[in-house]
Amino acid sequence: MRKTINLIFIKLFVLFILIIITTGCVNNDKVPHIKKWGIYSLDLSNQIVDLIYSSDYELTTLRLNNNGDKFVFSMLIDGFSYNDSEICLLNLDGTNFLRLTENKYWDLYPTWSIDDKKIAFLSYREDDLDIYIMNSNGSNQMKFYDSGSHDADIHWIEDTIVFTSKSKIWKINENGSNPLLVTDPPNAGEWGNANLPFGDYDPNIHPNEDKIVFERLENDSSPHGNYNIFSINLDGSDETRLTNNYYTQGFPTWSNSGENILFLVTAISDEGKYDLYLMNHDGSGYKNITPDYFPDIFLCHAGVFSPDDSMIYFIGEWWE
Repeated sequence: MRKTINLIFIKLFVLFILIIITTGCVNNDKVPHIKKWGIYSLDLSNQIVDLIYSSDYELTTLRLNNNGDKFVFSMLIDGFSYNDSEICLLNLDGTNFLRLTENKYWDLYPTWSIDDKKIAFLSYREDDLDIYIMNSNGSNQMKFYDSGSHDADIHWIEDTIVFTSKSKIWKINENGSNPLLVTDPPNAGEWGNANLPFGDYDPNIHPNEDKIVFERLENDSSPHGNYNIFSINLDGSDETRLTNNYYTQGFPTWSNSGENILFLVTAISDEGKYDLYLMNHDGSGYKNITPDYFPDIFLCHAGVFSPDDSMIYFIGEWWE
């Protein structure tokens, strides 16, 4: 009799474990987790995620070089203030971490030159954020451009660099000549109830160098800001609205084929999200590509495509 009771207990216990597994209560194990921040890969065909690099310190603005074998990003080192933010390199497989800047300035938002020999980045070394350029080993750091106001959100393709200044999108030649205004949004630079002024941010150049994609803060009914995503030709013509939902969304990035746009939705109304989204180049096919098994405390940031567009690399944050 006792053996029968024990056998029933064992069967019930096994059944209980199976229920837990199949209902997803242990799905956190599918997302590798060592430290608070990490660089991850997401396979778009099977939604498997892998951890490439892990850190106790905040990571921002992940960019893959054109050769497809190195990341550049900004990272807090030796502290938790803006002045502890430095530009760093890492191999695609997570090896050979290299710190490129070492100072007490706010260094952030790096982007590669087309030949991978130089890196442009933002730095707060004088009265505001300006654009700097250095060799890809960190040597020969020099100021590239100062608009007289904060410069931000830089991206570099071929001989063109695009950036944000005074909540508008600008472009400039890679030799620092001929800065030109690309967008002139309504109410640019005016503060409302959101955490940024109205205007345009985070331009990203199409691989064919003929247009950019960016987000526009159009509404401040949410303190996080209500944005939509647009595209525009580099000469400022043919501005096209791609979304019309006023989510807190942005940081759009073209796929290498130019057919898709990856972006981040951080909030819908007042509900936090931090999910990866994808849409076609014309705004169709808008969808959340964040795997369902990602736990709510795992936040996605700064996604970029692999060279063949089969993978997404992104920064993950564990909110604990």
